[in-house]
Amino acid sequence: MKKLAILGARGHGKVVADIAECCGWQQIDFFDDAWPDIANNGVWSVVGSTEILVEKLTQYDGVIVGIGNNDIRQQKLELLAAAGANLVSLFHPGAVVSRFASIGAGSVVMAGVVVNIDVQIGRGAILNTGCSVDHDCDLGEAVHISPGARLAGNVCIGDKSWVGIGAVIRQSTVVGENVMIGAGAAVVFDLPDSVTALGVPAKIV
Repeated sequence: MKKLAILGARGHGKVVADIAECCGWQQIDFFDDAWPDIANNGVWSVVGSTEILVEKLTQYDGVIVGIGNNDIRQQKLELLAAAGANLVSLFHPGAVVSRFASIGAGSVVMAGVVVNIDVQIGRGAILNTGCSVDHDCDLGEAVHISPGARLAGNVCIGDKSWVGIGAVIRQSTVVGENVMIGAGAAVVFDLPDSVTALGVPAKIV
């Protein structure tokens, strides 16, 4: 029996678990630092905290972090990797990912996503429902590309940046680390680290 542990028992974690079932994982257990106050996440049980998961890593064939917050997700990934967890990625059967793309461990690719040739993505990425990442894009660790967002070719995005729902990024644009791009924004100029950009065309606010 293939056993998966998911750290993070909220809405995003439920989507991750649903994808895991589609991918053939037969037993799914949640861990969350709000345990034991949280006992269930949807139809799945929450059986412990981060500390307990670290103690039980050898009982699981794979581990993934199901936390939407980029900073916390990266922190938990680093903690689990240092503890020797077998970090796995999950690819929804309805996603289209080029065999020439590289996606780091601990990432989740949701239904309707398209990832084209020679894309490089770091650990712990969220490619959310129906987004697309075109050829030769380079995404850092713990990025989140929201539902329906569109990245044209040769886009570079730094660690822990978040591209909002329905946003678009012009080809060959460079987005720094820890950037927040608002819903529906159109990014046509490079963005430095640690800014928020909104609007059409997107402007730093």
